[in-house]
Amino acid sequence: MPRFVLLEHRRGGVHWDFMLEVGEALRTWAIDAPIVAGEDLPARSLPDHRAAYLEYEGPVSGDRGMVRRVDRGWYEPVAWTPERVKVRVEGDQLIGFVELRASGAIAGSWLFRLIGKVD
Repeated sequence: MPRFVLLEHRRGGVHWDFMLEVGEALRTWAIDAPIVAGEDLPARSLPDHRAAYLEYEGPVSGDRGMVRRVDRGWYEPVAWTPERVKVRVEGDQLIGFVELRASGAIAGSWLFRLIGKVD
């Protein structure tokens, strides 16, 4: 099963990087608010990241802050189109479904929703 990771990224503030393993890379979105089940949260599509972030915690090269792993586990794709990604996640804290929808307002803008629970 492909893996996911959720990182807290501190750099002039805080956001959370939700990363899905796709082949050798991690498809990544930055979520700008703490994750709460059942709420649409603003997110930004980021360039793919290296798979090393599945395990890495610490300083980010180029003086781009620090990352700390909040959760990790596996996921199963349910729907995957350019405008919508829905996966079933099974982590230590995130359990259920994650849906990401392109908001269309600004390029790279998405909405993140956890349908399930945060333990």
